[in-house]
Amino acid sequence: MFSTLIFAVSSTPKTIDWNVSVCLVMILSNLSALIIGRYFIQNPGQGPALPVPKAEVWHDFGIPELLATTSFGHILGAGIILGLANAGVL
Repeated sequence: MFSTLIFAVSSTPKTIDWNVSVCLVMILSNLSALIIGRYFIQNPGQGPALPVPKAEVWHDFGIPELLATTSFGHILGAGIILGLANAGVL
C-alpha cells in the first residue's frame, strides 16, 4: 500500500505556477462563457436577480445564470491553461 502511495505522488504531473498569462487566460475564458451563456441559456431569469444595476441587455441575467456561466468559464479556463502549459505555450 505504501508503494502505491509513493507511485501516485511521483506520477502527479507538474502544473504551471500562477502568472499574469494564466490570469488573462482565465479572465478571457470567463468572459467568453458569460457571452455564450447570455445567448444560449434557454430559460433565463427563473431565479433571483443580481443585486446590482445592469444594462437592458442583461435584464434577465440573474444569480443562477451567473453561477452557471462562471462555473463553465472556470472549467473551460482550467482546460485551456493545462493544455497550453502542456504544449509549452504558457
